[in-house]
Amino acid sequence: VLIIKKLEVGPIMANCFILGCERTKESIVIDPGDDGDKILMALAKEALKVKYLINTHGHFDHVGANKKMKEVTCATLAIHPDDEPMLLELSKSASMFGLSAENSPPADLLLTHGDTVSFGEITLEVIHTPGHSRGGICLYTKGHLFAGDTLFRSSIGRTDLPGGDYDTLISSIKTKLFGLPDDTIVYTGHGPETSIGDEKRMNPFLR
Repeated sequence: VLIIKKLEVGPIMANCFILGCERTKESIVIDPGDDGDKILMALAKEALKVKYLINTHGHFDHVGANKKMKEVTCATLAIHPDDEPMLLELSKSASMFGLSAENSPPADLLLTHGDTVSFGEITLEVIHTPGHSRGGICLYTKGHLFAGDTLFRSSIGRTDLPGGDYDTLISSIKTKLFGLPDDTIVYTGHGPETSIGDEKRMNPFLR
């Protein structure tokens, strides 16, 4: 059974997800963007042991607690190779928004399209969805898609940041995500969940 906990972290209210395997208590943290103590407390409450810290992309609001989480959990830090250079520039990129972030340690594992990540009895498939950033990824297991900033309820990720490209993002969503079953729940990088079917029908950017 898959445990899913959603935490809103940091000043930009990014969604951080803790996924756990009920039987083995192995877990992963997707997008530890900030508030490392809050994430660690949530893990302790469920008695979960972290195997991976996975960044869906390299923007500071999704990776800002990498350093703290890595120091405390010693988990394997993973990101797509195209976004890995951003990890060492976090304080600079955050300061452009008037905010602060600690630079991340380098990744231990580089994830590319088609890779899988397993914890306990759960396996996630890596889907490379560039457009919001060059190395954006989504993580999929039957019924559940963790979409980072690729797709939102009735919206899409912004494409005006370095490495962003509108046409690439639209293509990523239509060719790589819209083939998933309509009832797949989409857990977004900000804001509420949605489903693949709802976004096919209602998303004004994707009609």
